[in-house]
Amino acid sequence: MPLRVLALCLGNICRSPVAEALIRRELAAAGLDAVVDSAGTGAWHVGNPADPRSQKVAHQHGLELTGTARQLAPADYGEQDIILAMDRSNLERARRLAPPTARAKILLMRDFDPEAPGECVPDPYYGGPDGFGDMYRMLERSAREFARRVAAGH
Repeated sequence: MPLRVLALCLGNICRSPVAEALIRRELAAAGLDAVVDSAGTGAWHVGNPADPRSQKVAHQHGLELTGTARQLAPADYGEQDIILAMDRSNLERARRLAPPTARAKILLMRDFDPEAPGECVPDPYYGGPDGFGDMYRMLERSAREFARRVAAGH
């Protein structure tokens, strides 16, 4: 059975699509069988592609963001093994919405960032392009460490 991972942010157009692509890349590089997806806790952008600024930063690093935004669904709690929230607000919302039968572990993405464990990935939506570069670096470190720990059996 492949590991099933969901990256989660607010609208599923900035942070979580980039996290999805990075987690997929790092797990594959570690030789791990995984299905990686992303979602948002809100429905504002459902059906839309990733923000052009996220697409640009991903493309600069050889990643393509091909999915469209979707909202976190009740089924995700049973289908996913791990849900990685980008910030505490989305972490708490995901935990509040979790049904009693939820099997997915809900964690903070930067729990895996060796430079700042437990910190949030700031939402770059209302900022300039530098915020997207900073976001990418945080997510890349976190995804790499996440894959390392999964490969080590943690």
